[in-house]
Amino acid sequence: MDRLIYVAMTGARESMRAQSVVSHNIANAGTIGFRALQHSLQSAPVPGWGFPSRINAVSEPNLVDTSTGVMISTGRNLDIAIRGQGWLAVQAPDGEEAYTRGGNLRVTPEGMLETANGHLVLGNGGPISLPPYQKLAIGGDGQISIVPQGQKPDTIADVDRLKLVKPDSADLKPLGDGLFRLKDGEPPAADPSVLIANGQLETSNVNPAQALVQMIELSRHYEMQVRAMHNAEQNDQAAARLMRMNG
Repeated sequence: MDRLIYVAMTGARESMRAQSVVSHNIANAGTIGFRALQHSLQSAPVPGWGFPSRINAVSEPNLVDTSTGVMISTGRNLDIAIRGQGWLAVQAPDGEEAYTRGGNLRVTPEGMLETANGHLVLGNGGPISLPPYQKLAIGGDGQISIVPQGQKPDTIADVDRLKLVKPDSADLKPLGDGLFRLKDGEPPAADPSVLIANGQLETSNVNPAQALVQMIELSRHYEMQVRAMHNAEQNDQAAARLMRMNG
């Protein structure tokens, strides 16, 4: 009887974990550049004496949905969207390099370029610092150019270049807040093949209708596992009564 309870218990546990992943996706359906996470399971026999009759439901590492969101035009020169595959390098709260698709950028009063979530954007030599300017433009290759304050409109100065990378999505792990990092922790080199669209933003790639259906299915799976545990308890009680009668 304990084998049935064990299988149902681990299944219910992983159904709850999967629900948390899906609810996180739903909560970020309106977040610019958000990449949905995919939860997957596999069965693993529990080793021990005798036959491997107990099966454990084991979570696989959350995978990143690499499908692109919808491109929307904003006309704002600090809004960027990555064309196709690729990521924008930023500085995570721990000071290390991380990657995001959120391209709604802004300039702090100190002249630092950051994302809407407050993560400093990285360039060729670290966080990008902008001198006072009259006009700013970001090229398709990530090159940042300005017209310095007090200069003529035709005076163009190149300041820095956005660090754009294209690691394999299977090598990425989520950090939260829309950030990702390579599993081995080593930052990849900038990839010149990654291009951006200026004045546009990429929406989240979460499909809210599909995510709600997943949530309902996972809720039913959880209820099924709980019923299985309840049935196992009833069977155990019935077996105990039979043993007492035979005794």
